[in-house]
Amino acid sequence: MELRDQLLASYDDQLRTEAETAHAEAVTVHGPLRLATFPGGRGLITYRDLGGADAVEVEELVAAAVAHYEVVPEVDEVEWKTRAHDDAPGLHDALLGHGFVAEDPESIMIGEAERLAVDVPLPDGVTLRQVTEGSDVYAASAMTAQVFGDSPAMAETMTKAMLGRLSLDYGMELWVAEADGQVVCAGRLEPVDGTDFAGIWGGSTREDWRGRGIYRALTAARARSALRMGKTLIHSDSTEYSRPILERYGLVKVSTTTPYVRRR
Repeated sequence: MELRDQLLASYDDQLRTEAETAHAEAVTVHGPLRLATFPGGRGLITYRDLGGADAVEVEELVAAAVAHYEVVPEVDEVEWKTRAHDDAPGLHDALLGHGFVAEDPESIMIGEAERLAVDVPLPDGVTLRQVTEGSDVYAASAMTAQVFGDSPAMAETMTKAMLGRLSLDYGMELWVAEADGQVVCAGRLEPVDGTDFAGIWGGSTREDWRGRGIYRALTAARARSALRMGKTLIHSDSTEYSRPILERYGLVKVSTTTPYVRRR
Protein backbone atom coordinates (compact mmCIF):
# COMPACT_ATOMS: atom_id res chain seq x y z
CA MET A 1 0.00 0.00 0.00
CA GLU A 2 1.35 3.43 -0.94
CA LEU A 3 2.07 5.95 1.82
CA ARG A 4 -0.84 8.18 0.80
CA ASP A 5 -3.25 5.25 1.02
CA GLN A 6 -1.85 4.20 4.41
CA LEU A 7 -2.25 7.71 5.80
CA LEU A 8 -5.74 8.08 4.37
CA ALA A 9 -6.77 4.76 5.93
CA SER A 10 -5.42 5.93 9.31
CA TYR A 11 -7.36 9.18 8.93
CA ASP A 12 -10.63 7.42 8.14
CA ASP A 13 -10.22 4.68 10.73
CA GLN A 14 -8.94 6.76 13.66
CA LEU A 15 -10.35 10.24 13.18
CA ARG A 16 -13.73 9.72 11.55
CA THR A 17 -15.12 8.08 14.65
CA GLU A 18 -16.47 9.25 17.99
CA ALA A 19 -13.07 10.90 18.43
CA GLU A 20 -14.10 13.64 16.02
CA THR A 21 -16.92 14.78 18.29
CA ALA A 22 -15.46 13.78 21.66
CA HIS A 23 -15.60 17.29 23.11
CA ALA A 24 -19.04 18.27 21.84
CA GLU A 25 -21.72 19.35 24.30
CA ALA A 26 -24.15 16.89 22.69
CA VAL A 27 -24.06 14.28 19.93
CA THR A 28 -27.07 12.68 18.24
CA VAL A 29 -26.61 9.68 15.96
CA HIS A 30 -28.91 9.45 12.93
CA GLY A 31 -28.06 6.52 10.68
CA PRO A 32 -24.42 7.03 9.63
CA LEU A 33 -24.43 10.68 10.73
CA ARG A 34 -23.13 12.17 13.96
CA LEU A 35 -24.87 15.48 14.67
CA ALA A 36 -22.74 17.38 17.17
CA THR A 37 -23.31 20.61 19.05
CA PHE A 38 -20.22 22.49 20.22
CA PRO A 39 -19.82 25.48 22.54
CA GLY A 40 -20.40 28.83 20.88
CA GLY A 41 -23.48 27.81 18.92
CA ARG A 42 -21.73 25.64 16.33
CA GLY A 43 -23.13 22.46 14.88
CA LEU A 44 -21.07 19.84 13.02
CA ILE A 45 -22.33 16.99 10.85
CA THR A 46 -19.80 14.26 10.21
CA TYR A 47 -19.58 10.50 9.55
CA ARG A 48 -17.21 7.67 8.66
CA ASP A 49 -19.13 7.10 5.42
CA LEU A 50 -22.71 7.31 4.22
CA GLY A 51 -23.29 3.57 4.31
CA GLY A 52 -23.75 3.16 0.57
CA ALA A 53 -26.72 5.56 0.45
CA ASP A 54 -28.03 6.47 -3.00
CA ALA A 55 -29.00 10.02 -4.03
CA VAL A 56 -32.55 9.72 -2.65
CA GLU A 57 -31.28 8.43 0.70
CA VAL A 58 -28.62 11.14 0.83
CA GLU A 59 -31.33 13.76 0.35
CA GLU A 60 -33.27 12.21 3.25
CA LEU A 61 -30.18 12.32 5.48
CA VAL A 62 -29.61 16.01 4.72
CA ALA A 63 -33.26 16.83 5.42
CA ALA A 64 -33.14 14.95 8.72
CA ALA A 65 -29.97 16.77 9.80
CA VAL A 66 -31.51 20.16 9.03
CA ALA A 67 -34.65 19.24 10.96
CA HIS A 68 -32.53 18.21 13.93
CA TYR A 69 -30.79 21.57 14.22
CA GLU A 70 -33.93 23.59 13.57
CA VAL A 71 -35.09 22.69 17.07
CA VAL A 72 -31.72 23.38 18.73
CA PRO A 73 -32.01 27.15 19.30
CA GLU A 74 -28.48 27.66 20.60
CA VAL A 75 -27.01 26.56 17.25
CA ASP A 76 -26.88 29.37 14.72
CA GLU A 77 -24.34 27.83 12.32
CA VAL A 78 -24.06 24.24 11.11
CA GLU A 79 -21.21 22.76 9.10
CA TRP A 80 -21.53 19.60 7.01
CA LYS A 81 -17.97 18.36 6.59
CA THR A 82 -17.54 16.67 3.20
CA ARG A 83 -14.50 14.73 1.98
CA ALA A 84 -13.65 14.34 -1.69
CA HIS A 85 -12.85 10.62 -1.45
CA ASP A 86 -16.29 9.69 -0.11
CA ASP A 87 -18.98 7.93 -2.11
CA ALA A 88 -21.80 10.47 -1.67
CA PRO A 89 -24.12 10.60 -4.71
CA GLY A 90 -26.15 13.80 -4.94
CA LEU A 91 -24.73 15.30 -1.76
CA HIS A 92 -23.66 18.63 -3.26
CA ASP A 93 -27.08 19.34 -4.73
CA ALA A 94 -28.89 18.15 -1.60
CA LEU A 95 -26.85 20.45 0.62
CA LEU A 96 -27.39 23.47 -1.62
CA GLY A 97 -31.10 22.67 -1.79
CA HIS A 98 -31.32 22.81 2.00
CA GLY A 99 -29.59 26.16 2.38
CA PHE A 100 -25.97 25.14 2.84
CA VAL A 101 -23.26 27.20 1.14
CA ALA A 102 -19.99 25.63 0.01
CA GLU A 103 -16.88 27.31 1.34
CA ASP A 104 -13.37 26.99 -0.07
CA PRO A 105 -12.00 23.44 -0.23
CA GLU A 106 -8.96 22.65 1.90
CA SER A 107 -6.28 19.98 1.59
CA ILE A 108 -6.28 17.17 4.15
CA MET A 109 -2.61 16.92 5.12
CA ILE A 110 -1.14 14.07 7.17
CA GLY A 111 2.39 13.15 8.15
CA GLU A 112 4.80 12.20 10.90
CA ALA A 113 5.15 14.71 13.71
CA GLU A 114 8.91 14.17 13.76
CA ARG A 115 9.15 15.56 10.22
CA LEU A 116 7.71 18.87 11.44
CA ALA A 117 9.62 19.10 14.73
CA VAL A 118 12.67 20.82 13.26
CA ASP A 119 14.66 23.88 14.30
CA VAL A 120 13.42 26.97 12.49
CA PRO A 121 15.18 30.30 13.11
CA LEU A 122 12.92 33.18 14.01
CA PRO A 123 13.36 36.76 12.84
CA ASP A 124 14.97 39.10 15.35
CA GLY A 125 12.51 40.26 17.98
CA VAL A 126 9.97 37.46 17.39
CA THR A 127 9.21 35.01 20.20
CA LEU A 128 6.93 31.98 20.54
CA ARG A 129 4.87 30.95 23.54
CA GLN A 130 1.85 28.93 24.57
CA VAL A 131 -0.98 31.08 25.97
CA THR A 132 -3.98 30.41 28.21
CA GLU A 133 -4.95 33.76 29.75
CA GLY A 134 -8.06 35.53 28.50
CA SER A 135 -6.24 38.66 27.29
CA ASP A 136 -3.74 36.58 25.32
CA VAL A 137 -6.46 34.41 23.81
CA TYR A 138 -8.37 37.54 22.79
CA ALA A 139 -5.24 39.04 21.18
CA ALA A 140 -4.74 35.85 19.17
CA SER A 141 -8.41 35.71 18.16
CA ALA A 142 -8.46 39.39 17.16
CA MET A 143 -5.41 38.91 14.94
CA THR A 144 -6.93 35.81 13.34
CA ALA A 145 -10.25 37.58 12.77
CA GLN A 146 -8.43 40.47 11.12
CA VAL A 147 -6.46 38.14 8.84
CA PHE A 148 -9.63 36.40 7.67
CA GLY A 149 -11.66 39.58 7.35
CA ASP A 150 -13.99 38.80 10.25
CA SER A 151 -15.61 41.37 12.52
CA PRO A 152 -14.50 42.32 16.04
CA ALA A 153 -17.66 40.59 17.24
CA MET A 154 -16.36 37.38 15.69
CA ALA A 155 -13.11 37.81 17.63
CA GLU A 156 -15.17 37.97 20.83
CA THR A 157 -17.04 34.81 19.84
CA MET A 158 -13.80 33.02 18.97
CA THR A 159 -12.29 34.03 22.32
CA LYS A 160 -15.23 32.68 24.31
CA ALA A 161 -15.21 29.41 22.37
CA MET A 162 -11.42 29.03 22.76
CA LEU A 163 -11.50 29.70 26.50
CA GLY A 164 -14.33 27.21 26.85
CA ARG A 165 -12.32 24.54 25.09
CA LEU A 166 -9.19 25.30 27.09
CA SER A 167 -11.21 24.90 30.29
CA LEU A 168 -12.06 21.32 29.32
CA ASP A 169 -8.40 20.46 29.87
CA TYR A 170 -8.14 17.75 27.23
CA GLY A 171 -4.75 18.91 25.99
CA MET A 172 -5.63 21.61 23.47
CA GLU A 173 -2.91 24.26 23.25
CA LEU A 174 -2.93 27.76 21.74
CA TRP A 175 0.42 29.06 20.49
CA VAL A 176 1.35 32.56 19.37
CA ALA A 177 4.30 34.37 17.84
CA GLU A 178 4.77 37.92 19.08
CA ALA A 179 6.78 40.94 17.98
CA ASP A 180 6.87 44.24 19.86
CA GLY A 181 4.13 42.97 22.16
CA GLN A 182 1.73 42.16 19.32
CA VAL A 183 0.54 38.77 18.08
CA VAL A 184 1.71 38.25 14.50
CA CYS A 185 0.95 34.53 14.10
CA ALA A 186 -1.23 32.05 15.97
CA GLY A 187 -2.38 28.45 15.82
CA ARG A 188 -3.63 25.69 18.08
CA LEU A 189 -2.74 22.07 18.70
CA GLU A 190 -5.49 19.52 19.39
CA PRO A 191 -4.51 15.99 20.47
CA VAL A 192 -7.11 13.37 19.59
CA ASP A 193 -7.76 10.97 22.45
CA GLY A 194 -7.29 7.28 21.71
CA THR A 195 -5.48 7.87 18.41
CA ASP A 196 -1.98 8.48 17.07
CA PHE A 197 -3.03 11.95 15.91
CA ALA A 198 -2.83 15.57 16.92
CA GLY A 199 -4.32 18.28 14.75
CA ILE A 200 -2.79 21.65 13.96
CA TRP A 201 -5.51 24.19 13.37
CA GLY A 202 -6.28 27.87 12.99
CA GLY A 203 -2.88 28.86 11.59
CA SER A 204 -2.86 32.53 10.60
CA THR A 205 -0.13 35.11 10.09
CA ARG A 206 -0.40 38.84 9.65
CA GLU A 207 0.26 39.71 6.01
CA ASP A 208 3.20 42.00 6.78
CA TRP A 209 4.96 39.17 8.66
CA ARG A 210 4.54 36.39 6.10
CA GLY A 211 7.42 34.75 4.29
CA ARG A 212 9.81 34.95 7.26
CA GLY A 213 9.49 31.42 8.61
CA ILE A 214 7.23 32.33 11.53
CA TYR A 215 4.42 29.94 10.62
CA ARG A 216 6.97 27.15 10.11
CA ALA A 217 8.45 27.83 13.54
CA LEU A 218 5.01 27.87 15.17
CA THR A 219 4.18 24.58 13.47
CA ALA A 220 7.46 23.04 14.64
CA ALA A 221 6.71 24.09 18.23
CA ARG A 222 3.30 22.46 18.04
CA ALA A 223 4.79 19.29 16.54
CA ARG A 224 7.30 19.03 19.39
CA SER A 225 4.47 19.42 21.87
CA ALA A 226 2.49 16.69 20.08
CA LEU A 227 5.45 14.32 20.37
CA ARG A 228 5.67 15.03 24.10
CA MET A 229 2.02 13.93 24.31
CA GLY A 230 2.89 10.66 22.55
CA LYS A 231 1.24 11.64 19.26
CA THR A 232 3.17 10.47 16.20
CA LEU A 233 0.96 11.74 13.38
CA ILE A 234 -0.13 15.28 12.53
CA HIS A 235 -3.21 16.18 10.52
CA SER A 236 -4.46 19.49 9.25
CA ASP A 237 -7.07 20.92 6.88
CA SER A 238 -4.82 23.35 5.06
CA THR A 239 -5.34 26.43 2.94
CA GLU A 240 -3.20 27.02 -0.11
CA TYR A 241 -1.01 29.23 2.07
CA SER A 242 -0.04 26.52 4.56
CA ARG A 243 -0.20 23.43 2.30
CA PRO A 244 3.16 24.02 0.54
CA ILE A 245 4.87 24.65 3.89
CA LEU A 246 3.60 21.36 5.30
CA GLU A 247 4.49 19.49 2.10
CA ARG A 248 8.08 20.68 2.37
CA TYR A 249 8.31 18.89 5.70
CA GLY A 250 6.91 15.62 4.43
CA LEU A 251 3.19 15.88 5.05
CA VAL A 252 1.07 14.31 2.33
CA LYS A 253 -2.13 15.57 0.75
CA VAL A 254 -4.45 12.58 1.08
CA SER A 255 -7.74 14.18 0.02
CA THR A 256 -9.66 17.45 0.22
CA THR A 257 -12.44 18.59 2.50
CA THR A 258 -15.08 21.18 1.70
CA PRO A 259 -17.18 22.64 4.49
CA TYR A 260 -20.81 23.38 3.63
CA VAL A 261 -22.23 25.89 6.10
CA ARG A 262 -25.85 26.73 6.90
CA ARG A 263 -26.63 29.80 8.99
CA ARG A 264 -29.92 30.87 10.51
